[in-house]
Amino acid sequence: MALSAHLCRLPATRADIAMPESLTRIRCRKPLSVRCSGDSSSAAVDSEFDPKVFRKNLTRSKNYNRKGFGYKEETLQLMNREYTSDIIKTLKENGYEYTWGTVTVKLAEAYGFCWGVERAVQIAYEARKQFPTETIWLTNEIIHNPTVNKRLEEMKVQNIPLEEGTKQFEVVNKGDVVILPAFGAAVEEMLTLSEKNVQIVDTTCPWVAKVWNTVEKHKKGDYTSIIHGKYAHEETVATASFAGKYVIVKNMAEAEYVCDYILGGEFNGSSSTREAFLEKFKFAVSEGFDPDRDLIKVGIANQTTMLKGETEEIGRLLERTMMRKFGVENINEHFISFNTICDATQERQDAMYKLVEEDLDLMLVVGGWNSSNTSHLQEIAEERGIPSYWIDSEQRIGPGNRIAYKLNHGELVEKENWLPEGPITIGVTSGASTPDKVVEDALIKIFDLKREEAMQLV
Repeated sequence: MALSAHLCRLPATRADIAMPESLTRIRCRKPLSVRCSGDSSSAAVDSEFDPKVFRKNLTRSKNYNRKGFGYKEETLQLMNREYTSDIIKTLKENGYEYTWGTVTVKLAEAYGFCWGVERAVQIAYEARKQFPTETIWLTNEIIHNPTVNKRLEEMKVQNIPLEEGTKQFEVVNKGDVVILPAFGAAVEEMLTLSEKNVQIVDTTCPWVAKVWNTVEKHKKGDYTSIIHGKYAHEETVATASFAGKYVIVKNMAEAEYVCDYILGGEFNGSSSTREAFLEKFKFAVSEGFDPDRDLIKVGIANQTTMLKGETEEIGRLLERTMMRKFGVENINEHFISFNTICDATQERQDAMYKLVEEDLDLMLVVGGWNSSNTSHLQEIAEERGIPSYWIDSEQRIGPGNRIAYKLNHGELVEKENWLPEGPITIGVTSGASTPDKVVEDALIKIFDLKREEAMQLV
């Protein structure tokens, strides 16, 4: 995988590790070779390792928390003061449409902070209150939003440092607090932290954990998980760590390549040799993966922030492929499917599809530039041909009628005179990690620009 970690072997016995005794007797499915932080020597875990059993026992540890510390009401009040918006409130109270001066704003009916993100941030706030003087670490950004991440930095919640792509877990000491973000954490990282006797605060979104359960079911039935996601994304890294055999496909084109290989080149001819397959997916397959052996039984799973329709289409393609290869009567022996599409992701995408049907001059998409779910909202607007501007904060607007924005495929663009003259209608949506206040700040800049334009005309 693109993300690596220093790993520590679980000891057979050690009194200072605050874990249930059963945690040191985990039955595992395959050998795991690990390396301790700050130690160049390698140590092998000879017994088979079962990630599901490990995590189950970890959650029973007295050093583990995933429900907060009793400060929910207090921390939610603080978040409301920091992240809510009077402008968004006005839009919601007026049927998601309102006019300020010459600017009419139409807000998507589902947008912004989802329940899982709000829960993760709120628990992180609680952790700081519960542990006011302890060192608090994050294994990754809590969510993909620069405003929220900066706020946590101000609260002295710091990310575990990276060197050449490797997390430096040796900076974490016994007694520290480590927060697992909304995306979850890889099993290897949890192993490292359990060895260090730290307080683990787990904010993993329940929808992400649902995907982990799905790939566990695949593994139990000896199915290879076809994971629709981005192989370097934190969530997909974590999901893959719970899977047995897997292939990660980013889009329909990569799924078609896999299906063509299964059918021996008789789908669309896009695949070729075994070696070419392994080269194409060299960062996106499980260790020891053999496409000739491991694509006989497959199951579909997904990164929860991917485009809902594409995940469903990939699932249908895989099902048809296995029917064609093994016969309709044998499909249940070769294909398995569970619904792992996140409700919040689906609702925001559905609302975006509805919004792009409106008569709009342009679309404003607000969300972190490394946010997968926001990228797909931008994708929907781009595919509809609407001028769409994906920004991560109001700082991307100006000076003057200029904007710096990101396109769905990743290109950063600057544009002059992006706001048309005269009255305009703007569609607005925001990613699941975006506070309403960030959207408000961007809209205020737009209102100011249009106000200046009107004054110049006078």
